[in-house]
Amino acid sequence: MTLVTIITPSYNQAAYLEQTIQSVLNQDYPSVEFIIVDGGSTDGSVDIIREYQDRLAWWVSEPDEGQADAINKGLARASGDIVGWLNSDDYYQPGAIKDAAAMLVSQPALGMVFGDAITVDQEGNTLNELEFGAWGLKELMAFRIICQPSVFMRNSVLKQAGGLDKSYHYLLDHQLWIRIAQQAPIHHVPNCLAAARYHSGAKNVAEAGDFGREVLRIYEWMTTDPDLAPLVEQNPNSITAGAYRLNGRYLLDGGMPRKALQSYLIALRADPTFALKHWHRMIYAVLSLIGGDGLSKWYYRLKTRLRNTKFCS
Repeated sequence: MTLVTIITPSYNQAAYLEQTIQSVLNQDYPSVEFIIVDGGSTDGSVDIIREYQDRLAWWVSEPDEGQADAINKGLARASGDIVGWLNSDDYYQPGAIKDAAAMLVSQPALGMVFGDAITVDQEGNTLNELEFGAWGLKELMAFRIICQPSVFMRNSVLKQAGGLDKSYHYLLDHQLWIRIAQQAPIHHVPNCLAAARYHSGAKNVAEAGDFGREVLRIYEWMTTDPDLAPLVEQNPNSITAGAYRLNGRYLLDGGMPRKALQSYLIALRADPTFALKHWHRMIYAVLSLIGGDGLSKWYYRLKTRLRNTKFCS
């Protein structure tokens, strides 16, 4: 049976770490190599890891250079033909590894598969369902964002792509997905594979504005990469709209509605149809500017109750 390696980077997430670990160890797939790379946690995470160390292939707790460095340490020790990484505040759904492995084994040309996911709050209550589609390199370059824990990669293709770039700290996953999709086709698995947790300590909540800066950095990187630049020239409007639409979303999440609107306007000029998929966020940004915090929060609660729009659209 094909060996699957799961790598969990960990740093001061003791409140969620045990659920993460159990979601891997309780999978109904018998051939799993589990690696945990802790960055020197001081909140009791190491004690939790020690409780499970007999079921781990390898673990370490030591200072590192950030998330990408921690994951690359695990990748260097990964012997599985298939690799996934699961952050220490996320968790797999039952059957996730089996479903992903089955797809990669049945289609040897694939370099990566990704499934649907849910987002959950601090207590584990479902916030949203994330449904993706038959996306490939073109969609990734237009900043269609995949939920990171739902991704599983073929190790040989991952090695060709070169692992994670340690200079990225926020969208390091998306930049890697693009490089993998340059090497081999990717494929959507239409099952819910993982849960991503949104809480005050999560980077995508606490440092939302910094995500936007990396969006634009990836955009600039694609325009200068020898292999990607011609594709950017073929689809300039959709890629520009995707970059500035996503940047606007992160700026809005970071409490910067004026800058968010400026970014959304660039997206609208590039590709109105694609940009207007975030129309509700644009209205929220306008209300934040003209009506104060109370009005914008009322509108957001109303849209949350009424809309069926998925965050990944």
